[in-house]
Order: sequence, then C-alpha cells, then structure tokens
Amino acid sequence: MRAERLVALLFTLQSKRSATIAELAEALEVSERTMHRDIAALQATGVPIWTEPGRNGGVRLVDGWRTRLDGLTSREAVAIFAMGVPRALAELGLGTAVSAAHAKVSATLPAPLRDHAQHVAQRFHLDAPGWFKREEEAEHLADVARAVWEQQQIRITYGERKVERVLDPLGLVLKAGVWYLVARVEGSVRTYRVSRIATVEELDARFDRPTDFDLTSWWQQSSAQFERSLQQVKVRVRLSPVGVRALPVVVDPDVASQALAEAQPPGPDGWTEVELGLERPDIAAGQLLALGIEVEVIEPQAVRAAFADAARRMWDRHR
Repeated sequence: MRAERLVALLFTLQSKRSATIAELAEALEVSERTMHRDIAALQATGVPIWTEPGRNGGVRLVDGWRTRLDGLTSREAVAIFAMGVPRALAELGLGTAVSAAHAKVSATLPAPLRDHAQHVAQRFHLDAPGWFKREEEAEHLADVARAVWEQQQIRITYGERKVERVLDPLGLVLKAGVWYLVARVEGSVRTYRVSRIATVEELDARFDRPTDFDLTSWWQQSSAQFERSLQQVKVRVRLSPVGVRALPVVVDPDVASQALAEAQPPGPDGWTEVELGLERPDIAAGQLLALGIEVEVIEPQAVRAAFADAARRMWDRHR
C-alpha cells in the first residue's frame, strides 16, 4: 500500500545521508517515476526533502530533521492507529494505554497516513466470539493479569470442587471469547479457564519466568494436542447435498472443512462420502443425529449402533 511505502521512504532517507532516485526506487522496489511521485507527496505533507540535480546530486532530508515515528514500521503505525480499543485490552487494564498510543501516533502521522488509518478502521472490525455466544465473565481476570505482569505467585481455588493450587502465572490467552491462564504448577505448565477460578490470593513470593518459554508457541502446540485428543474416532459417513451444507453447523467447522476438502466427488446419487475425526461414539452419534435423514453412518459399528439407538429413542419420544 502507498501509505506504508511513504513511511518506508521516510525511514530510508533517515538512514542514508543522501540517495539517488534510482537507489531509492531499487530499495523500495518501485519504478523511478513512482519514486518521484512519492517524494512529491511527502513534500506536500510538509516533510523537508531536498532534491539536488546533477551527477553528484540526490535526495535527502534537511539536516537535523527526523520523523517522530522512529522504531515503528509503516504497517505498525497504521495498525496501532486503526485498531481501536478492543474489549479484551480494556479487561486487561490496557484500554487507556491504547487510547494514549492512538493520540500520540495520530499527532505524528502525516495527513495521508492518518487518513488511511481512519479509512482502515472504518472498514475492519474484530469480533472474536462465535455466533450465539457471549464472552465469558471472568471475575478475577484483572487480579490474574496483574500477577502475570508482575511475575507474582498466586494461590487459587479452581472449579466446582474448589481445588487449591499455587501457580506461577506465565500468560493469558483469549480464545473464542474465553480467557485462559497459562501457568506453571509443580514443574509443569498447565491451562486454567479464568471464569472457573473462584478465588485469587497474591503471595509474597515472585518467580523467575523460564527464559525458553514462548507463550504463542506453547499455546499452538497445546491447542493442537487438545484438538487431536478430541478426534479419537474416525467416522465414515455419506452426506446428501443438504447434509454437506449443514455439516459445519453440527461438528467443528475446521473438522468439517478438512473432511470435505479431502472427500471424493459426489456419487451418481449426489451423496458424498467423508471421513470425520470425532470424539467417542456416543458424542459422535449425538452430533450426527442433528443431520437427520441427510446422513448415513457407515462405520465404525460402535458409532453406527449408537446413532441407530439415538434415532430410535428420538422416534419413540416424538411419534
């Protein structure tokens, strides 16, 4: 995008005492004609750029002038200004900080970039929870977040049985509107659903964060392992055209998408055979029952039998 290229041009000029049009065009991978237009655009916004013709001439910023966006790439500058204040950040106590960042970046962005950021903000919005789901109320989220920031040990009671644990809180993850605490306990790293934390007590002890722990990588690996654990049974079914369209509604959309992508083309009768990774037979049967007459369970026999039994019980209740 041109807005990003203009900021990149600013940083390039700051890092070089002087550069020719050809050198700048090559660095930013544009034509020399485009570079002339970009320089003119920056000059029009008030950036003091001198162009010197001749064999030894070039393009340079006025001595002593620097943009106040040092340390930000063009994409970062536009993204910060355009992001808004998500509820998630407000819940962590960062809403004010994001608003302040917006004000500072807005004051330093050239007018074309500021207009571009506003253009982006009006056209993109992130709404994390799925349909028909509300974000969980996590009563102790602020206390947990403070302990994460300060590397403070905490004692919690967790779940309906009020199990007590002493934790080293390593990070927080927001997944589909649900907050999870990733914490070290008794030498291993585990995940706790923040909404199920009944009490939080800050302890005097602090902990040293493991130098080799990366929250993003750990969460990705843990999530993949959890998903695999939920796909214990391989179920082969036949789906009518209506069943194909409805499948992502009754099973996990990612599971449905992968199964349909790997399926063979529909047969002469229009039905499609797919293989699904689902949970244990009774749960799989309950999910597939929602497809009614648009699905035929082929195997395994355990799911086929559970499906037939559930269908009979439904018929007995509603006939």
